[in-house]
Amino acid sequence: MFFYPSLLAAFSVSFLFNKEPHFTAETIDDQINAGLSLAVGDVDGDGRPDILLADKSQLVWYRNGDWKRFVMADDIIQSDNVCIAARDIDGDGKVDVAVSSGAVHYLIRPGDPTRLWSPLKLCHRSSANRISWVKTGDSSYQLVVLPIYGGDGTDNQGRSANIVAYQKPADPTTSWGHRTIWQPMLASHLDVYDYGDREVFYVCGDSGMMGFSFKDGRWMRNSADWLARGRQISGARIGSTASRNTHVFAAIEPFCASMATVYTPKLTDSVLVYNKIGRIVIDRQINEGRGLGMADFLDLKRDQVVVGWRKSNANGHFGIKLYVPFNHYWEAMDVYWIDRGGIACEGLQIADMDGDGKPDIIAFGRSTHNLKIYWNQSK
Repeated sequence: MFFYPSLLAAFSVSFLFNKEPHFTAETIDDQINAGLSLAVGDVDGDGRPDILLADKSQLVWYRNGDWKRFVMADDIIQSDNVCIAARDIDGDGKVDVAVSSGAVHYLIRPGDPTRLWSPLKLCHRSSANRISWVKTGDSSYQLVVLPIYGGDGTDNQGRSANIVAYQKPADPTTSWGHRTIWQPMLASHLDVYDYGDREVFYVCGDSGMMGFSFKDGRWMRNSADWLARGRQISGARIGSTASRNTHVFAAIEPFCASMATVYTPKLTDSVLVYNKIGRIVIDRQINEGRGLGMADFLDLKRDQVVVGWRKSNANGHFGIKLYVPFNHYWEAMDVYWIDRGGIACEGLQIADMDGDGKPDIIAFGRSTHNLKIYWNQSK
């Protein structure tokens, strides 16, 4: 348990409403080669989410139920900077899949999804890093491509490279339209948050975190959504409190990834002030944090944070932890190990994998060569 001494009253009241988390781990694969990126989505259209994994030179998927492994594509992964984007963008109940590994490829689905898919290379610079499908209208999506931090992601003066958004045509083998989105910082991570009436994608990097939304046929940077200005953020996830329109997000920072933080509305005279953001360090004992997520695992009507890291900390520990706040402004929290020493977490996703209404955790470890599901069995 972790709390601030001046907030014992808040702790004593909130403790009565907190629930004890309970997760059961299941190993899906204990022989992955060099796990690089993870995604979740319904590949075969059976209504259940499957697991997609970039593993060294192969892109593979695991079928929900028997967890049989199928190869989707071979020899398209050329670097460690890999990201998978998997989302149903046409309403057919099956995910469209793209993967970045320097260049960006869209995978053309075969009639039988257990067979090899056909990679289609999109025109883009070799520095493509993070990608995600973002909703731009009632039935339209674009593939947002974020260049890698540094290296080919900057020009000769070291300025940041721009984001590019691709529009998938009806025939994916024809030319994809694209838009360039200016961003004023070197960025390293991309996350999408659904506000209900719109989706906003957030990028984070050497100057904090900023949001972009699609309006009137173009992408616009939201000036009000430039958060944690001046801080180096290497990974972030958006979460919610009781109000979905509240900016609350968790981050791993700085670029050495040694701390987990939460940016939350400030409390002023016992009133939450949503246009003022406070920063709280929830853990200083992580080492190369790579996994991060937010969800309401315990049905508290506010999100909790899950963090995973891949190297031993000063205490010799690595794995995955869950941080449970006692209130909306994170003045006190409980901290629980989900997995201590069993996975050198390289990345994680959150999804309800068994349809019980509770979010589960899916994680993989490159050096531990394993892929796991942590089934949420909390009461």
